[in-house]
Amino acid sequence: MKFYMTPGSCSTGIHILLEEIGLVFEAYVLNLPRGDHLKPEYLAINPNGTIPTLLRDDGTALTDFVSIATWLAQKYPRRRLLPDDPALADEARAMLDFCTRHIHGEGFRRVFTPERYGPDRETTIAEGRAIAASAFEAIDREIAGRDYAAGAFSIADAALFYVEFWADKIGMDLPANCAAHYARMKTRPAVRQVLAEEGYR
Repeated sequence: MKFYMTPGSCSTGIHILLEEIGLVFEAYVLNLPRGDHLKPEYLAINPNGTIPTLLRDDGTALTDFVSIATWLAQKYPRRRLLPDDPALADEARAMLDFCTRHIHGEGFRRVFTPERYGPDRETTIAEGRAIAASAFEAIDREIAGRDYAAGAFSIADAALFYVEFWADKIGMDLPANCAAHYARMKTRPAVRQVLAEEGYR
């Protein structure tokens, strides 16, 4: 398989899942500021020009976080990337969706690309931070008393980790349960390996 990623981006969460499973894959690093994701050879694989992309052995591509994470959980059930309990599995999927579509898509997109939302950069960034902060408070209540988002480690934790990582990098304070989750994730061997490989210590 071929994995197209950018260090420190949302693709870090998928990188973690690949290492947790123990898969052998070829990694291709895309420089987003340089426009690697908009080059014809990449658009031929992922017409959306987004990351991450996972090109499977059969030549088909998965081109967003949710589809890749879900496929990995289904393809490698022995790794238990989704809980066996149906209710907890639903919670994991909901958390995955909330992190990628709301915290990332509505919150951090405003923080990192405020120009998409108009000329007032400062207001847009502040709005994005507020959206993310409110979302983390909601998650904090949901994961109270749990080591991981849905009990045991799952695809939801990979998504939650990358948005917690972003919060850490821009100086946002995480609420207590999210901060504990973030610290716990950083003790996992696969997470430590990924952060080292992507240039973070």
